[in-house]
Amino acid sequence: MELKNNELISVGGYLAKRLERVGIKHYFGVPGDYNLILLDELLKNKNLQFIGCCNELNAGYAADGYSRANGIAALVVTFSVGGLSALNAVAGAYSEDHPIVVISGGPNTNSEPENQLLHHTLGEIRYSYQRDIYSEVTKEAVIIKHIADAPYQIDTAIQTSLEKQKPVYIEIPCNIAGLQIHEPQLFKFTKNTKSNPEALSEAVESTATILNSAPKPILVAGVKLRPWEALDSFKTLAEKSGYAVATMPNAKGYFPEDHPNYIGTYWGPVSSPGTAEIVESANAYLFAGPTFTDYTTTGYSSLINHSKLIHVGPDYVKLPNKTYNNVFINEFLKELSNVISYNDASLVAYNRIRPDYSKTNKLNSNEILTTKKLFKMVQDILDSNSAVIAETGDSWFNGMNLVLPNDCKFEIQMQYGSIGWSVGATLGYQLATTPQRRIISLIGDGSFQLTAQEMSTMIRYNLNPIIFLINNGGYTIEVEIHDGPYNNIQNWNYADLVNVFNGDSGNGISFKVNTEGELQKAINKSLKHNGLSLIEVIIDRDDCSKELLEWGTRVASNNSRPPKITEL
Repeated sequence: MELKNNELISVGGYLAKRLERVGIKHYFGVPGDYNLILLDELLKNKNLQFIGCCNELNAGYAADGYSRANGIAALVVTFSVGGLSALNAVAGAYSEDHPIVVISGGPNTNSEPENQLLHHTLGEIRYSYQRDIYSEVTKEAVIIKHIADAPYQIDTAIQTSLEKQKPVYIEIPCNIAGLQIHEPQLFKFTKNTKSNPEALSEAVESTATILNSAPKPILVAGVKLRPWEALDSFKTLAEKSGYAVATMPNAKGYFPEDHPNYIGTYWGPVSSPGTAEIVESANAYLFAGPTFTDYTTTGYSSLINHSKLIHVGPDYVKLPNKTYNNVFINEFLKELSNVISYNDASLVAYNRIRPDYSKTNKLNSNEILTTKKLFKMVQDILDSNSAVIAETGDSWFNGMNLVLPNDCKFEIQMQYGSIGWSVGATLGYQLATTPQRRIISLIGDGSFQLTAQEMSTMIRYNLNPIIFLINNGGYTIEVEIHDGPYNNIQNWNYADLVNVFNGDSGNGISFKVNTEGELQKAINKSLKHNGLSLIEVIIDRDDCSKELLEWGTRVASNNSRPPKITEL
C-alpha cells in the first residue's frame, strides 16, 4: 500500500509502486543506455521482477500474453532502437484490447534545446517522434519533462490503460528517472462501467421485446466480453434464457464448452459442425462483444442478416433500427437476464443435428503422423489446469476443434494475426498464471522462426510449457490464401535448439517425432518433466485442416476484389 506521508521517492520508484498497485508482478524488457537509470530504480522494488528478453519485439509479445492472464502488463524499452522494435507487438495488443504500460527511457531533456545530435535517433534534432508514433497505437502517450508533472502523468496513463483496455506509453528521460518526488498517495485505479440509466433501461426493454417475441433466438459470445468483464453476466443470461450458445473463433473458451447450452464455434462456413446452421437460421441473434472482420467472418461470407442482429458492444447496443450509447456490456447483460423469457428452441434444434464425437481411433504406434492425429493426442492431455496458445495459421483451425475441459484457457491473436506472437505470449502467459497451469503452445515452423530465441528466456526463468512445433516446411496459412515460392522456408533442426538454449544450466528437453508412437512417448515424458519441453512434429506439407482450405479460399477472394472505379 502507498504511504500517506511526505517521504521522497524517485520517479522510477513512484512508477514501480503504481505498477505494483495494479497487480503487476513482472515486467518485460531489454536494457539500453537511455533506460538504465530507470531500470535501477524499478529494481529497487522487490515486489516486481524484471524479465529480460532477447529483443524488444519478443518482450512486447510477452507483455501481451501477460496482460491476457493478469489483466495488465508492463514493458520497458530504450529509446528509438528499442521502442520502435516493440511497436508491432504493442499495436497487436491495442487491436485486441490488452492493457500494457509501455515505459521507455528517453534522451536527456537538455539535448534538444542544446542542439545535440544523439545516437539511436533519426539523425535529426527532434526527439518527440517516438511518442508521436506510439500515439497511434496507445490511448495515452506522454513524455515526463518536469518532475512536478510525473505523478499526474503516470497515474493518468495507468488509469487510461485500465479504463480503455488499451496500451499506454510513458517516456521518462534518462536524467529524470532518478530524481526525487513525493511518495505516491492513495489512489484507486478503476474502470468506468456505469451506464447512462435511461439509455440502459430502454436498451434492455427494447432488446427483451425482440428476443422474447422471437420463436428461435440464440446467443453468440464475442472477444470483447473478457476485457469488459462480462463473462459471468453472459453466462447468467445464457442459463436464464435457455438459448443455445455459440462462441466466435477469437472468443473460444469464453463460455464453458461442457455447458449443456454450448453448441460450438460460429465461424461462418468453417464453423463447428451444425453450429452455422443453427445460428444463421435463428429468428434473432444477440452477439455479445463481437468483432466482425474478414478473418472472423471468413472473408465476409458469414450469413448474418442485420435485420435480425442485436450487436452488444463494450459501451453500446445496436438494434436493427436504433442504437443506444453509453450502455456498458456487463450491466446490460445483467439487466437483460432479469427480464428475458426462457426459450430453448434453438438448443432443441441443435440437439436434433448434434454431431457424434464418440468415435475414436486407436493409437497405431507405427503410423505416420497426421495433423488430425496430433490434435487428437493434444485433446487427450487437456484438463482444467491447461491453457492452449494457438499461433496464427492452421493451429487456429485445429485448435477450434479442441473441446476445452472446464476452466481450460484458450488464447489466439485473430484480430492482428502477427506470426511469431505465440512464442513470446507463451512466456508472458506462463509467468502471469499459477504454476499449476501448464501452457500448451501450438506453433507452426514458419511462425516459430520469427521469435524462436525467446524459448531461451523460458528456460532461463524455469518455466515449463509444452511447445508442439509443427514442422511442415513453410507458411501453410499463406499457401492457402495465395501460394508462391516466398512461402517456403529454410528447414531447421528445431529440436536441437533446446540444447543450444540450455547452455550450461538449462533444464529444457526436446523430441523430434514422426509416428504416433513416438509422439505419445514424447508427450508422456513432457508431462512428467519440470521444465520446458519442445516436441517437433513432422507433418506433410499438404496436410492441413479442411477449414483452412475453405477459409483461405474465401479470404483470398475478399482480398482480390477489383477496385471500384468512380467516374470523374
